[in-house]
Amino acid sequence: MVRLHPNILKKNGEKAFVVLPYEEFLQIQAELENYEDLKELRAAKAKESNASTTPLSKVRKQLGI
Repeated sequence: MVRLHPNILKKNGEKAFVVLPYEEFLQIQAELENYEDLKELRAAKAKESNASTTPLSKVRKQLGI
């Protein structure tokens, strides 16, 4: 888990911006990329969940291995 050390900047007395140390930004960016990859993997697995399969033993027999 990424520990954040944000600095909150205000505009007209209200919270408007967050400034993070660069290393923390890079960690968050990497975590978001991993999350997107995970979402794509889950979507691909769900899409292929109904795909037909052939047991390895049958493929070996067909190929004469």
